[in-house]
Amino acid sequence: MTCAPFESNPTMPTYPFVYLASQSPRRKELLAQLGVRYELLLPRPDEDAEALEAELPGEAADAYVVRVCALKAHAARARLIAGGHASAPILVADTTVTIDGLILGKPLHEEDAVAMLERLAGREHEVLTAIAVVDADGTLLEPALSRSAVRFAGADRAALQRYAASGEPLGKAGAYGIQGRAAEFIERIDGSYSGIMGLPLFETAALLRVARVEF
Repeated sequence: MTCAPFESNPTMPTYPFVYLASQSPRRKELLAQLGVRYELLLPRPDEDAEALEAELPGEAADAYVVRVCALKAHAARARLIAGGHASAPILVADTTVTIDGLILGKPLHEEDAVAMLERLAGREHEVLTAIAVVDADGTLLEPALSRSAVRFAGADRAALQRYAASGEPLGKAGAYGIQGRAAEFIERIDGSYSGIMGLPLFETAALLRVARVEF
């Protein structure tokens, strides 16, 4: 996605913060790295957030991650309106890992994590992160998609089991976090390190400028 350059216009309102519709501590850290102020806009207990991540039959990974990101953005906008929150842009992101035409989501348990890691070991896979911003008027801006290739070194099952037993893979697409202990398995990357973490900063900054978020 290519965003138009940000141009100052004193007649247009700007926003001192963005709503972040994500519980990910990594996304919080990355927004702070950009100097972006944020307030959390998380799913209510009665919302089935996991249902939004269901795959469609035959769906390609890039189409999947963009679609899920847009669904989460619309859900977050509805949450903002229902909660009577102050008007401001909303930022949503979704990350998935893909290899062999498969989408590797969050592992269900430790053994599921080991199975995913065994598939990745000694091979290259792709990490896709979609970013969506709903501007303060409720318009969903065109989502951005970050693609990165990650090469895992070969690893024996015992090493992967030790990593899975640490608990780190749970809750992470593809059963690993590049910023954590999984770094011992990562031989090289080609793409966006922050995108692999879950929030590509270049694309995020561009979208936030279009939405007139101050930072």
